[in-house]
Amino acid sequence: DEKFPGRLLLAEANQWPEDAAEYFGEGDECHMAYHFPLMPRLFMSVRMEDRFPITEILEQTPEIPDSAQWALFLRNHDELTLEMVTDEERDYMYRVYAGEERARINLGIRRRLAPLLGHNRRVIELMYALLFSLKGTPVIYYGDEIGMGDNIYLGDRDSVRTPMQWSSERNAGFSSANPQQLFLPVVTDPEYHYASVNVEAQQANPSLLLWWMRRIMALRRNHRSFSRGSMTFVESDNRRVLPFVREFEDETVLVVANLSRFTQGVHLNLGGFNGSTPVELFGSARFPLIGEAPYFLSMGPHTFFWFHLEPRSTPDHALATASLSLEPGEDWEVYLDSRRSVLEGILATYLPQRRWFGSKTRTVKRLVIEDVLRLARRSAIPVAFIMLRVEYDEGEAENFGLLLAAVPADSAAPIEAALPWAAIAPIRRDGGVGVHLMDGLAVPEVAADFLALISNRVTLSGGLGTLECTSKRALRSGSGLPPSVQQNEQSNTSVSYGDRFMLKFIRRLESGVHPQLEIEEFLASSPAAPNVPQLLGTAVYRRGGRTSAVAIVEQYINHQSDGWRLAVDEFSRFLEEMTSAVVTPPELRPGLHPLEMSRPDPFIEERTGPWLEMIANLGKRTAQLHAALADSSRSEEFAPEKYTLFYQRALAQGFRVQARHALRSLRSSVPLLPEEAATLAADVLAAEPVLLKRLHAVASRPLRGDRIRCHGDLHLGQVLSTGSDWVFIDFEGEPSRSLSDRRVKRSPLRDVAGMVRSFRYASHFSLRQVATGMQGSGRDRAGKWADCWYLWTASRYLNSYFEEVENAGIIARDEEETRFLLDTFILDKALYELAYELDNRPSWVHIPLRGILDLLNADNGEVLS
Repeated sequence: DEKFPGRLLLAEANQWPEDAAEYFGEGDECHMAYHFPLMPRLFMSVRMEDRFPITEILEQTPEIPDSAQWALFLRNHDELTLEMVTDEERDYMYRVYAGEERARINLGIRRRLAPLLGHNRRVIELMYALLFSLKGTPVIYYGDEIGMGDNIYLGDRDSVRTPMQWSSERNAGFSSANPQQLFLPVVTDPEYHYASVNVEAQQANPSLLLWWMRRIMALRRNHRSFSRGSMTFVESDNRRVLPFVREFEDETVLVVANLSRFTQGVHLNLGGFNGSTPVELFGSARFPLIGEAPYFLSMGPHTFFWFHLEPRSTPDHALATASLSLEPGEDWEVYLDSRRSVLEGILATYLPQRRWFGSKTRTVKRLVIEDVLRLARRSAIPVAFIMLRVEYDEGEAENFGLLLAAVPADSAAPIEAALPWAAIAPIRRDGGVGVHLMDGLAVPEVAADFLALISNRVTLSGGLGTLECTSKRALRSGSGLPPSVQQNEQSNTSVSYGDRFMLKFIRRLESGVHPQLEIEEFLASSPAAPNVPQLLGTAVYRRGGRTSAVAIVEQYINHQSDGWRLAVDEFSRFLEEMTSAVVTPPELRPGLHPLEMSRPDPFIEERTGPWLEMIANLGKRTAQLHAALADSSRSEEFAPEKYTLFYQRALAQGFRVQARHALRSLRSSVPLLPEEAATLAADVLAAEPVLLKRLHAVASRPLRGDRIRCHGDLHLGQVLSTGSDWVFIDFEGEPSRSLSDRRVKRSPLRDVAGMVRSFRYASHFSLRQVATGMQGSGRDRAGKWADCWYLWTASRYLNSYFEEVENAGIIARDEEETRFLLDTFILDKALYELAYELDNRPSWVHIPLRGILDLLNADNGEVLS
């Protein structure tokens, strides 16, 4: 420390763990030491298909000072040393890993990693997964990251010290010298020949080992539990599976490795993590919730899982302090009558924790159960539809609808395990839990009964109002279809019934005409027959002369994917293909607009053609939808209207209010943003006067296009791909807006702008997934491809839309006006996204920031910085 500050001292002490640990001193001697005894036991465990060698040596490993660290490795420049094993274990290792005498040297094996493991990709990945997840710092030997071979016919330890294989060129790209001048020859064994196993070849193919290594390294860097966390073995019932937990601060990672060459099932004792959701790190797939029972996993041969244990996003609703209980002879419905205030207190905690509750930034002042409508029992589960009024410390009150079901405890457990949001409160009787109050939509019997209620046109009466159901004949044949609650819930909750019906249960209830009902009924009579689901039934709550839509039943659309997932998958495929082909993306000037984007060259066109044709069809269908919505021959409510200066002034004010709100939130968040986002934020904040002026220009500029009824919230998630065509869904508009505001006629370009921004989001989301592990120039190229893909997609969509909509007469023929309005709505949408991401996903805030700067750059013709 005195002579060489900032240096790290690493002890190469081939000793048993307790002896090697002495080299750390009290944290004042060596900083690191190789963990020699662990290395051979990793190989032993995989070959023996037993976790014992690993767990046994790690249990012998003493605690070390906080400033010290073990260095873990699989191979190095010497032999795989077998000094720190028993004679019996050494004989076993020789027998299974070095059957050929020539591979043995001293007390070890002189082979590289890939030949040692039989060039088995699964086993190689498993070994690296252990190396990167066990407690310590991984050390990788050059060439093992691409699966290089060795040459055991060379003397001493030279078998594993052959030149690095960079390319298929002379001397594997290692040297341009005469091959006879090399200290050691390159590997020419057919299986590991430098012409096929080299960095250049693997760089061009994302499916090969090098890319996988980059990705797992990036995942390790992103989760500090691997580098700094504690390590605890997890109890399980299968010795062929090695499970353990790494924890650091508020992050917990579960590692599960199948050491066997056969598929294995395992039950894990994860009782300490009840309520957590395992999220697989490589693909972000969410696994079932962890409950009281042992957690079961099925694992393929030599596979592993890295899970982030995501804690329950909401607490258990403070049930310990707000428990429900029944006296002998009482029924649960006393909480709907005489003890209603107790249930109201629990619901006041329950509602704000739901995803569909939009006023999370407001403080609930009071919650009142205003009306109760009991459903006739078709099953053994009693159900009530309740109307809730929620009052806040500021702003207007809101009304919500809830299906409340009393489910027996044994039936509730599997539902709560699958859908934890459904649990409201247990009701105790005689010291035990008799029933659970649950959201009835999560209960299959209740969901089936509710559909039957609508199909049979039943009317329910409550204390203040009625629930009135209507249906078409097609809905009446739906009895017996299995209900399934959709997982991707947002502002409402949807339930599918087989492949025939889809029910949307509307959570926030507002009095007035619901846009989705109005638009779908209007489009159903359109001679153009736009691609929308058929409306089959409704449930509305009527109180006095006011009605509120509670549920909408539509025809189920058999589809392959929604537009969002399709776009994400398409860009991921495109990026991998371009990376594999090592194609240089075209250079784009800053602020290039989609309408200015030229078509891709023939090579790219061949690889994007099918996708761009689908997008062209989406643009055409969007134009046809707008033309149908502008048909005034069937309803005055849908007749197009012209712009007025009064409307334009109100529109400009709305833009300004939203922009100021977003920029105010951004200004206060800059110190908390990542470096890249903070730089972009500074540029946006510096451009605030230009931005506000740009938005205000809509107030005075003459506009000649039409305003019509629109979709209102159009993006990739609102269109379904049937394989050959597109279907538009969810015409309710933005749920944060009032019903009356959602029915206002607007420029159809507002819908178009929403779709264009959705293309940008899809490209950035895919980039984050695919480019994980990319470094330097590779990541820069991937970012440029994301820009190109977005511009090509948006360009094809817009050109197709404008070509189709031209004859409808709802878009001005003035290209300058069209471009101005489109950019204004795109800018407004990006500002809306900015405010949303700051509140919900700060790590995504760079996407709207870039969108804002791109538009300003396009206006000014230069980068604002």
